[in-house]
Amino acid sequence: MSFTTDESRWPDVWLAATARGVSSCGNFLVTSALTLALQSAGAGGLAVSGLLLAATLPLVALAPLTGRLADRVDSRVLLIAAGAGQGATCVALAYATDPVLVIALVALLATGLAVTQPVISALVPVMVLPEDLPRAGALNQTAGTLGALAGPALAGLLVGQFGTRVPLLLGALSYLSLVAAGLFVRTHRGGRRAAAGTAAVAAPRWRLRRDPLLTVMVGSLAAVVGAVGAVNVIEVFFIRETLGSSATVYGLVTGSWTLGIVLGAWLFARVARRLADDGALLGAGLVLLGGCGVAVLVSAAVPSAWLLVPIWLLGGVANGGDNVFNNLLLARRVPEAARGRAFATFGAAAQGAAMGGYLVGGLLLEVAGPRTLVAGCGVAGLLVVVALAWPVRRAVRAERAAAHAAPAARAAPAARAAPAAAEPA
Repeated sequence: MSFTTDESRWPDVWLAATARGVSSCGNFLVTSALTLALQSAGAGGLAVSGLLLAATLPLVALAPLTGRLADRVDSRVLLIAAGAGQGATCVALAYATDPVLVIALVALLATGLAVTQPVISALVPVMVLPEDLPRAGALNQTAGTLGALAGPALAGLLVGQFGTRVPLLLGALSYLSLVAAGLFVRTHRGGRRAAAGTAAVAAPRWRLRRDPLLTVMVGSLAAVVGAVGAVNVIEVFFIRETLGSSATVYGLVTGSWTLGIVLGAWLFARVARRLADDGALLGAGLVLLGGCGVAVLVSAAVPSAWLLVPIWLLGGVANGGDNVFNNLLLARRVPEAARGRAFATFGAAAQGAAMGGYLVGGLLLEVAGPRTLVAGCGVAGLLVVVALAWPVRRAVRAERAAAHAAPAARAAPAARAAPAAAEPA
């Protein structure tokens, strides 16, 4: 792995985090505004799932390309180009009326996100010393989560007052933060600097499947997200129709899970600094994923939308902790030159699983009620976590066995070489 070698560059961390937070707010503002517009116009679950699929598919399909771009092209160029492109796309989206054009523009907007996500994620470990990475990662995640928290809430307020055009134009302005980050963040990676460094070090090509611990981590997250991901489609109907709440309440309630992610990021960042064992991080992450499933299951029983707030807050805390552990594992175990691809692959696995959940949620809403489906998602998530306990345990045991074998393997040649070195004397 490779981190900054002199000292942590906290001004860069703050600039990158701010850009992520503001642009994240724009992403969720746009998606939530369009979702509310569809639901208010009488669209069904399939229409909402189609919108979410358009906002997700590029992150999955383009991951091999965007990951390599993040590793090979100067991060400043990518942030400026993607931010400007997303802003222009959002302006066009504000004035688009044809449904097919709207879907196409949403997909184009997500293409920019597919570029900027691995760029910023791979930049953070380069900005700080290893011991500061949990804190820097928590700060970056907090900024993105606060943006995700503010986006739906703003959408609920603005759509009710002004319709969809105003929030979409505000979303366009938010992407200028990425342009500012490209201009003012001093730390950068990719481009000529990365090519020269890679040639000098001659690092082996990284492949996810060569690291069993990371493979299980990515697979576990994808499996749980796939099991509970339908909630993202169902929740708007559950909160607004089953529980009879307004668009404003919908935005505030969904934001409670996001607020929990912020709290969980800082709470578990301190725990992560004490866990030097990667296997312990993986096991703890699975437990936290189980906590997310419990929160979804319990939420199906509430009679009022406001009771969802404490439940989803706790679910978000577990979600935020798992995010911290996953990002730390990737930064520890992936060579610096390949981190763009690693974060893109990780994001694509999670988003691809979410896409499956979106599709299933849209289809199931045609045959079952929202409350029943929320409960089903919670049960499915818990069953998946139980099923994953054995492969996680096996991967942790293999990791610890390899860690114990490595010092012995290094010591054996030294022990054989010692008598040979003494013979000439």
